[in-house]
Amino acid sequence: MDNNVIIACDFKSKEDLFTFLEPFKGLNPYLKIGMELFYACGPDMVRELKKLGFKIFLDLKLCDIPNTVEKAMRSIAKLGVDITNVHASGGIKMMEAAKRGLEGTNTKLIAVTILTSLDDETLRNELDINKPVKDVVYDYASNAKKAGLDGIVCSPLEAGIAKELGLISVTPGIRLEGDQKGDQKRVTTPKDALNLGSTYIVVGRSITASPDPVKQYLRCVKEFSND
Repeated sequence: MDNNVIIACDFKSKEDLFTFLEPFKGLNPYLKIGMELFYACGPDMVRELKKLGFKIFLDLKLCDIPNTVEKAMRSIAKLGVDITNVHASGGIKMMEAAKRGLEGTNTKLIAVTILTSLDDETLRNELDINKPVKDVVYDYASNAKKAGLDGIVCSPLEAGIAKELGLISVTPGIRLEGDQKGDQKRVTTPKDALNLGSTYIVVGRSITASPDPVKQYLRCVKEFSND
């Protein structure tokens, strides 16, 4: 089965996570472990998930001075995760430092461009960025490429930018037809994300809040694989 559908495991505890994963035995979906769960449970939980055969996208969005990020990445390197990330807004030198911290590993490093909860109006009115989202994503993605990163995090609406630059795209902001957008603004369905060129999709509440998460996961896999 294609493993390009990543489940956003935004749970408050290890117990909640493993209860959620119980029906998925034999499927071993790709998991996104973000700040909520990592800060609650720490790196040992990530090591345990890796031992159980799960692929892990460790979504900590590091953004600090280059030296600090490099040292943090050296710690992350020991976990053997499949993908991890930084914020592109930290600049090229910071991204290069993050890459150095992962030397000798197979971990893919990607850069968050513009969060899917933001839009043109927010950039203009709150962040004093007077460019459309797509232009900012292109600039940040270009910097990520210069820094030697593997790809970017963006909405599916900007996945074509990553493809144009020869980068992978990990795209949150995925909702199944009929689901609520929640706090996301730039969203698509898995099918649309496929057509827009996303490499991976990250799906959270459409799966995790469903009464039948396995059914919804398999639906996402089917839509995203064009079967």
